[in-house]
Amino acid sequence: MKKALITFLKIFIFFFGWAALSGIINIPNENPAIWRFTAELIPFVVMVVFTVGFLIIERSKVKIPVTENGINGTIVGILAGIVWIGLSAIILLISKQLEIVEKNDVPMLWLWMLSAFINVTMQELLIRGYLYQLLKIKYNLPLAIVVTTIIFTLLHGGAFEAGLLPVVNVITMCLFMTALYESERTIIAPIMAHAIWNVIGAIVLGGVSLADDYPSLYSMVALGNKLLSGGDYKIEGSIVVLIINIMLMLIFCTRYKRRQAKER
Repeated sequence: MKKALITFLKIFIFFFGWAALSGIINIPNENPAIWRFTAELIPFVVMVVFTVGFLIIERSKVKIPVTENGINGTIVGILAGIVWIGLSAIILLISKQLEIVEKNDVPMLWLWMLSAFINVTMQELLIRGYLYQLLKIKYNLPLAIVVTTIIFTLLHGGAFEAGLLPVVNVITMCLFMTALYESERTIIAPIMAHAIWNVIGAIVLGGVSLADDYPSLYSMVALGNKLLSGGDYKIEGSIVVLIINIMLMLIFCTRYKRRQAKER
C-alpha cells in the first residue's frame, strides 16, 4: 500500500507540476510562428527539468534509454515513420478518399516544423519517459503500457469529439510507439517516428491534427466514405490508419520478443 501511494504521489506531482508550471509561463509575440515556437519550447524545457530532477531523486533506479542503441534507434524510427505516414497517405490519395486541393504559402515553414518536433519530443518524454519507466520498474511492463496509453489518449481529447475510430487510432498509435520503444530500446526511435508523422502528415499534407494555429503547406479534403477517408479528421480518422497501426505494432512486438528470446 505504501509503495502504491508513493508511486501515485510521484506521478501526480510530476504530471500536474509540469502542467501547472508550463501553463503559467507565456512569452507574447506578434509573429505566429515565433509564438508557437516559444509555446512548444516552454513545456519542453519544463519537461526536461522535471525529468532530470525526478531521475536524480530516484538515484539511478529509474533510467530513460537515450544514447543506448541511439543510432540504430534513430534509423529504425525514421524508417518506421516514413512507412507509417507514407503508406497511410498514399493509400488514401490513390484511392481518392482524400485529395490535395491547394498549396499554401507558409512563412517560416522550417520554424513550424521545428516547433512540431519539439512538441513530439516533449510528448514522448511525458508518455514514455520518467512515468513509463517508473511504473515499469516499480511494477511491470503491462501496467506501464496501460497507464501511459490512457494518459496519451486523454491528452488527445479532440479525438473523442471526432468519434470512436479516431480514439481507437490514437490508442493503437500509442501502442505502436511503445512497441517501437521497447524493441529498439531507446526513446529516440518513437520520437523520430512520431515527429515524421506530425511534420509530414500535418504541416506538409494538412491531413493530421495539431494545435489549431499550425499551418499546412497543402490543403487536404475528404471525398470518400467517412470510414475510409476519416471525414473531417482526415488521415487520423481513417480505418486504413488503424490497420497500419496494428500492422506496425505487431511487427515491432515480434521484433521485441525475438530480442528477448535471444537474451535468455
